[in-house]
Order: sequence, then structure tokens, then C-alpha cells
Amino acid sequence: MSASFAVNGPLPGRVRLVEVGPRDGLQNEPHTVPLKAKLALIEALAEAGLHFIESGGFVSPKWVPQMADTAEVLSSLKRKPGVSYSVLVPNLQGLELALGCSAREIAVFAAASETFSLRNTNVSIRESLLRLEEVTRQALLAGIRVRGYVSCVMGCPYEGQVDLPAVLRVAEELAAMGCYEISLGDTIGVGTPLQTQALICAVEKRLPLARIAVHFHDTWGQALANILAALAMGVTVIDSSVAGLGGCPYAPGASGNVATEDVLYMLHGMGIETGVNLEKVALAGAEICRVLWQKPASRAAAALLGQMKPKEPAR
Repeated sequence: MSASFAVNGPLPGRVRLVEVGPRDGLQNEPHTVPLKAKLALIEALAEAGLHFIESGGFVSPKWVPQMADTAEVLSSLKRKPGVSYSVLVPNLQGLELALGCSAREIAVFAAASETFSLRNTNVSIRESLLRLEEVTRQALLAGIRVRGYVSCVMGCPYEGQVDLPAVLRVAEELAAMGCYEISLGDTIGVGTPLQTQALICAVEKRLPLARIAVHFHDTWGQALANILAALAMGVTVIDSSVAGLGGCPYAPGASGNVATEDVLYMLHGMGIETGVNLEKVALAGAEICRVLWQKPASRAAAALLGQMKPKEPAR
């Protein structure tokens, strides 16, 4: 593709957001997040109009202690009809736990970087995919929907640049397993708009555009620009995290997931429908941040919440 970027064609009229804050956002928190706070967050996000909420993960509590109560979260949730409360599942043991909690959708993940795969899952990319193939097969037999993530699509903290063919191979294999959607994750937030469009241009030659989602971290401040670039290519599914929860562990002090509020403000400002109430999402983010003793990373949330504060009486 040529080295130029412009939004000349029509943008999507509607975009579906996948909220990852309760899982990807909270998993890196250093202090235990109370079950009550997690439930309140998930239920508030559903009430705001989000229909796809990643609510936890059946991963090792030794390595990800914040997800140790995922079974309690799923069993205690006041589920809203029409909302998918997915959970991250890395292996058959995790799938068994998910099935025991009446999960109806799971997410699986594989990296496009060999070193990242070894550091993150202790197995190679090939071994990881073989493991996930069985997880996906068993899930589909049980009537569970499966969504796939590809990590490190634009860069790896250990290897640097990631080869595009590696991304394509992992995405294709996840799709062939039966993942209904493939989320392309810029795990360390190094991508830029032209890279984004080159990536999507390559992937859509292998997979229908309707099966592609994007998952951007904002470590280098490029997430919204990359989302706009993806929209211009026809992508209509975006992962985001309320209040920008989920700092990047490979870039200390840097922000992580793109904030749901910022994405909503941009989309609504362009006339793109989402069915999600920005104000309700901002309030949900403010509440969980109060529990975490931190401020929302979302600029849109900060502006909106500032407007909502009662004004000081005139003296």
C-alpha cells in the first residue's frame, strides 16, 4: 500500500465495542480488587449498553492473582439478557472451570512472537496453538463461542519488530480452529496508523473483514489514531478498557489499554453509533478508580466528570 493515509471513503455507521477492563484492565493491579467492586463495575458497564464484557480469566492465580475469583464473579453476577460475559481461558483446565460457571463465551490467545510466547505461556507458538486447538474444539462441542487474540502484532518487548507472516499464520490458525472473531493486539502500543492499515490490508486477504477486531494499547499515544486508521479500512469491532485500566508491564509509567470513554467520544463525534452511554461508562470508570485509589487515564472521562461536578456558588 502507498505511504499515505486519508479517510476518504465512508466510515462504518455502527461499531461494536468489546470491553476488556474487568479482565485485561484489572489483571495488572498490585492490590486485591474486592469482589463486590468487580461485580459493580461489570454490572454498571452492562447497564451502560456494553454487550460484550470480558469479565475475568481462568488463568493461574499464582501468576495473575487478580483473576483468582473469576468463578465467584461469574456465579455472583446479575446477568443482563443479551450481554456476553466472556472469560479468558488458556488451557483445558481453564475451560473446565469456565463450563462449571456456565460461561457462554471464552477467549483464547496466542502470540505472533516466539520469545513472547515462551515468556508468557512457557511454550512455543506451535505448542500454544496445539493446546488451543483442543480447548477450542471442546468449547465448540459444548456450545461455547470462542474469540481469539493475537498478541504482539506490531511489536514485541523482546524481539522488537514482529514479522507480518507470523501474525498472519497465527490469525489464520485461530480462525481455522473456529474462533468467530480474531482480535489483533498491539500489546506494547508501538504501532502507528500506516502500520495499522498495512496489517489490516494483509489480514483481510486471508480472513473476512467482519471477523477482524483491533486491540490497541496507548503506550505511545497512538491508539485513537490507529483506531481511526482501522475504521477507514472497514473494521467495525474495537476492544477498549474503561478508564484506560491496564498499564503496560513492559513500559513502566506508560498507559496501557485505550480508554473506552475516549473511543466513545471519538466515535460519537463522528456520528458512528455504538449503543453505549458515554456518561454511564465514565461514572463506572470513576467508581472503580476510586476503589483503586487512582484517577481515570481517560481524557474524555476527566473532561466529562469535570463538567458534571457541581459548580461553586458565587461569592
